[in-house]
Amino acid sequence: MITAIVLVHTDADRIPETAQAIADLDGVAEVYSCAGDVDLIAVVKVREHEQLADVIAGKLSKVEGVQHTDTHIAFRSYSSADTDAAFSVGTD
Repeated sequence: MITAIVLVHTDADRIPETAQAIADLDGVAEVYSCAGDVDLIAVVKVREHEQLADVIAGKLSKVEGVQHTDTHIAFRSYSSADTDAAFSVGTD
């Protein structure tokens, strides 16, 4: 699975509607509204790199209210659940 984190700048008066429209797109796993330099952060998960263009450039960036996006491709994920699982191997 390929994961992309998309930073989304939106029209200030359309943040909730834009977030929901993005969340409804196939390939979008989660959308967060946030404080800071960006208005929304979308997590896109697809099986092939080519699908990133379809989801992000083809659909997400065309949602009403989206001004521009900045996409970051994840190489590897880390979480405390992964660490806990690794250290619990053989303790059953």
